[in-house]
Amino acid sequence: MSLELAQLDLKALVRTIPDYPKPGILFRDITTLIEHPEGFRESVERLANAHRGLGVTHVAGIEARGFIFGAGVAIALGVGFVPIRKKGKLPGQTIGQNYALEYGVDTIEIHDDVLDGSHRVLLVDDLIATGGTAIAAVGLIRRTGAVIEHAGFVIDLPDIGGAEKLETEGVTVTSLIAFEGH
Repeated sequence: MSLELAQLDLKALVRTIPDYPKPGILFRDITTLIEHPEGFRESVERLANAHRGLGVTHVAGIEARGFIFGAGVAIALGVGFVPIRKKGKLPGQTIGQNYALEYGVDTIEIHDDVLDGSHRVLLVDDLIATGGTAIAAVGLIRRTGAVIEHAGFVIDLPDIGGAEKLETEGVTVTSLIAFEGH
């Protein structure tokens, strides 16, 4: 890794869009980060480096932006990638986990034969806010018998508290960037 990449300000590469998707929300847009070759590479390398030596056998990425970063981290770590998808998107037999939304319930799924008790999984996504989807993903992975003790996110919104909630589930959270507020 070059010295220039090690000092790259990833936060400066994330665009903030006010009032999206609704008034009062500051949307943290990672497309500007992944469109920047050095920024994208550096974010993947930092997430991978933070989790080297932990015995990770698989990286699980949450649909859809977790696929972008999770696949890169899996390649960097030399391990398999497990997509966590919305209900009905995976072929074959799956297991699902429900989680609460602001107005209702949604379900995420993984293939039922991809993980077992011999696996150690790292969860990766672009952003953690409330933590609802990440907590559901941890529950889903644990139902397979796999061990999950670590999660990595490009962005944390600490004022919303999702990382703290995930840590109460026994998962150590690493994030590259924090944005105050909502």
